[in-house]
Amino acid sequence: MNGIAGKYALVTGAAKGIGRSSSLRLAEMGVNVAVNYRSSETEAQTLVDELKDLGVGSFAVQADVGQLDQVKAMVEAVGERFPHIDILVNNAGIIDDTLLVRMGDEAWSKVIDTNLNGTFYCTRAYVRGMMQRRWGRLINVGSIVGIRGNAGQANYSASKAGIIGFTKSVAKELAPRGVTANVVTPGYIRTQTVEVLGEKFEERMRALIPMDYIGKPDDIGHMVAYVASEKASYMTGQVVSVDGGLAV
Repeated sequence: MNGIAGKYALVTGAAKGIGRSSSLRLAEMGVNVAVNYRSSETEAQTLVDELKDLGVGSFAVQADVGQLDQVKAMVEAVGERFPHIDILVNNAGIIDDTLLVRMGDEAWSKVIDTNLNGTFYCTRAYVRGMMQRRWGRLINVGSIVGIRGNAGQANYSASKAGIIGFTKSVAKELAPRGVTANVVTPGYIRTQTVEVLGEKFEERMRALIPMDYIGKPDDIGHMVAYVASEKASYMTGQVVSVDGGLAV
């Protein structure tokens, strides 16, 4: 029904949270998934085992997507296992929060390198093949703070806002070749990153969310799977917020 069984996907930052859920939801639709991770090797291999149990091909590949040489090595390693990549989910991201007046060069650079440059490196590596085959899905995971900003997250907000502009531009370039490019922007999702911020933070966030609860990784994973499917074939250049109404 979804038209993508047998396709090949690469999900970056896939070992946990949103990346993990996105990988599982794609596998449920018959998509073979390469699982990228930076440091969570055990979690990545556990996910690979789960994906294989769903009847699809899968393997883990280590790379820091903010480092161009590692991206090149990852692309080569993926090419040895999969014939090509049809669906690219740029999910890998980090935070290093502090107020602007305290933000050092490293805190700025490493967030931009991973979140924005990593999206660029991975996308550039795979879009030519998608264009040649005249089918492809580029799905970039943004953030609500890339739309509305957030105190203490100038670096993260800038990286995610950059992803939106990048995706809209790329969507226009790729549309004539049958390749779509979209952004899924999560609100506050119950991931490891959010949970370590504590109960007081969660209470403040819930007060801002019309639906009055923190979302789950599957809320994003299901949207990623939909955008990857043939059901979303006429959708490109869009920013889809999944945030319980936070962006309203």
